[in-house]
Amino acid sequence: MTSVATKLDSAFVHLEAAIQSGRIPGGVLGIVDSSGNRAVRAIGQAQTTPTARPMTEETWFDLASLTKVIFTNERILALAEAGRIDLDAPLISIIPDYRHYNLDNWERKITFRQCLGHQTPYPAVFPLYTYGRDPDLLRTFLLQHEFPAGPAVYSDINFILLGIALERIAGKWIRDMDPGPGFAWSADQMTAAATEDCYWRHRVLVGEVHDDNCSALQGAGNAGLFGTVSSVLDFAFGKLVAAGPEALIRTALSSRRTHGWELPYEGWSGGELNSKETIGHTGFTGTGIWIDFERGHAWTLLTNRVHPTRHFDSGILPLRRAVGDAINAF
Repeated sequence: MTSVATKLDSAFVHLEAAIQSGRIPGGVLGIVDSSGNRAVRAIGQAQTTPTARPMTEETWFDLASLTKVIFTNERILALAEAGRIDLDAPLISIIPDYRHYNLDNWERKITFRQCLGHQTPYPAVFPLYTYGRDPDLLRTFLLQHEFPAGPAVYSDINFILLGIALERIAGKWIRDMDPGPGFAWSADQMTAAATEDCYWRHRVLVGEVHDDNCSALQGAGNAGLFGTVSSVLDFAFGKLVAAGPEALIRTALSSRRTHGWELPYEGWSGGELNSKETIGHTGFTGTGIWIDFERGHAWTLLTNRVHPTRHFDSGILPLRRAVGDAINAF
């Protein structure tokens, strides 16, 4: 059986090439197998402007949409397992005031399971942060906003709404909830990978959430989680050895999605050589996690590809695919 260190050596050359070409400032690659063996390596810069800092294996990353699968999805499925929510019930079973001025609209029929699988008519992108900075008012605005129904696409709105449901059940905001072992809702500026030089916050973001809507909401179910390569690998290892209700994260809701996660399809981020028993998810800041249950290993590629700007072709998709194929080539 090929060691995780050998797999890391094979995949790391692609990350190294991306750094050397100037496409990405820095990154950390980590692999773990179902026996608990792991290998990790860092390269490049955690920050380049206004000061430079090296990337290390201890660097904290804004995990962006990995928040969906590591935090929000986990808690929704746990509540379902405990009988606190019914995945096939509409969101209004927990959020009764959702679009309550029109009791017959489609939004009031949307279920938890549909949100988990991005099987809803919400738009792919909605700049909620442009409507203000009052987090209470923004939540209220979102719950009463009338969206035109479109085709089912991947939409942050699904997980923002799931996050609001978690807040209603817990009686507190997400940022006041336990983010889980090894994770946090912010990070020290001296140990965090920098993200964007934000045009509306007027600073380079370091240790604070990059996602615009999550920032304005002061915490949301779609983004905001920070972690290190170690904490992400710990989470992935837990999935590799888990059983029972964990099966839902592997249960398909469509050809491309399970409950919260992506499945392999032609051109997906995990490459072409993973088994069909693989799930994964990516984050806009340049993060990603993939778990191959058949091969018994998982990997995470954490980068700061939006530093200092998102408006640049970082080549993150081909990098992710090349890394995945290198790991699975053995």
